[in-house]
Amino acid sequence: MVNLDAFGWRRFVMTRDGGLKLHMQRVLGAPRSVVFRALTEPQELAMWWGPDGFTIPSVESDLRAGGGYRIVMQPPEGDPFYLVGEFLEVAPPELLSYTFQWEDPDPEDRETVVALSLRDLGGTSSELDLTHGEFATERRQALHEEGWTQSLNKLEDLMSSAASA
Repeated sequence: MVNLDAFGWRRFVMTRDGGLKLHMQRVLGAPRSVVFRALTEPQELAMWWGPDGFTIPSVESDLRAGGGYRIVMQPPEGDPFYLVGEFLEVAPPELLSYTFQWEDPDPEDRETVVALSLRDLGGTSSELDLTHGEFATERRQALHEEGWTQSLNKLEDLMSSAASA
């Protein structure tokens, strides 16, 4: 099943085997090397990561296959969330994949895998392809879809600002 949303993202909700995965694509107004840095450098990641209203007080990262990361996500109210995982593949500026696990998971959460690939579209723009899953429930998939959409909208704004600077 393929859907287009108001932002032009193509979403594949169900995998062929019935599993719940999220698949999004978007064209960003920056070269893939600039986008890759925004996806991997802690200071840049903190500028766009997380749903609207969240801040990122801390990003720890050992950017290499087998290296780990930890992101502190502070919602507008309440206690912070802690996201942890391991980098599975790091191939600048084209591919990044990692495990994704909440430190104190919801009972419906499980470790998932995020894969981000970047395709050069002629120097001043690139296409980001994101796959995330498999989720245990449709509710958790929808929550992550909303979070990724809001986060990547902020990334798009950041890349547009970088291109015009």
